[in-house]
Order: sequence, then C-alpha cells, then structure tokens
Amino acid sequence: MNETVSVTARGRVLLFHKPKGAIVSRAGERGQKTVYDLLPPWVRDEEWVPVGRLDQDTRGLLLFVREGALVESLTRPGACEKVYEVSIRGRFTPEHQAAVLQGVESPVGVLRAKTVVALGMTGPKTHLRVTLDEGKNRHIRRMFAALRDPKRGTPLKVMDLKRLSIGPLELDVPSGQWRFLKDEETERLLAALR
Repeated sequence: MNETVSVTARGRVLLFHKPKGAIVSRAGERGQKTVYDLLPPWVRDEEWVPVGRLDQDTRGLLLFVREGALVESLTRPGACEKVYEVSIRGRFTPEHQAAVLQGVESPVGVLRAKTVVALGMTGPKTHLRVTLDEGKNRHIRRMFAALRDPKRGTPLKVMDLKRLSIGPLELDVPSGQWRFLKDEETERLLAALR
C-alpha cells in the first residue's frame, strides 16, 4: 500500500496482519517492536487505534480505526465473532471440547468458546479452529491451560495462535502488511455487529 495516501482517500478501517513478536501498544518497553513500528508513520500521527488486542506471541488479523464510536461498537462483548487457528501441545479430547464449550474456570473468570473444531494432529500437537464471541485477556491461552493432557497430566499449552477473521472479515494480506477496507467490507462489518 502506498504510504503517502491522501487523508481524504483513506478508509475508515485499516486491516493489518500482525506478526508474532510485535506488541499492540504505542510504545514498546526495552526496545520492543510495536505494531506502530510496522505501519506508516501517519497511523500513529493520526491516532489510529487498534480494535482489541493480540498478545506479543499471537499473530493475525488486527483492525485499526480512528472513530471512537466505531471502536466502542467493535469491542463491545459479543459484538462479532473472532476465529482463530490454534496449535496446542497435548491431545485434545472430546471431553476437553465439551469443557471449553461449557466454560472452564480461570484466573480471570469462566472462559468458553463458541465452537471448537479439531483439524488434526502433528506429532504431539493438536491443531484446532476456535471461534469466540467474547474475548478476555489471553482468553484462548488461559482456557486451554485450564485443561490437562490425558496422558501426561500437564496443562495443555498453546504453541501457535493466529486470528483468521473478525466477523465477516478474513485475513487476506501477508504478515506485516496492511490495507484499507473497501466501503462494502466496512458496511458488512457494521451490519454484522449485534
């Protein structure tokens, strides 16, 4: 995307593929790379803000907007579904699936998933597709850590986490890249808000 796009030509919503290792903050501590370091300077200068968060070890779809009302609408609990691809160390069982759909206790309260689909295993890792309709701090990591591997008795550990979609929007740019939403995509996103 051209970094010198005129203000009038800019859209309302910016879609970014956050790479693993970048933090979602305006300023990193101890020289940490932030998402703003990876975006054109005008994103910080014009006060575009991220909609929600992805922790440092999570990659994937992150939206930025400038309108406060839009941020509020998009971050309201249950506003729109988010889909993640998750790789966990350990065997994910039907009992685990029932537990995360029902809700598991964690240090931040009960955490649940709307849907969980097992995609398969590679060695000691289980690959899943998880849909959330709410999101608490480190929701997926804490939810799986509350479960135990049936053979080893150790907590399940998220090894890789990638956000694939938010509502009707799917991640479609390479890692570290961004683009503006088209007007029709923004309208679909707004229509999907509950």
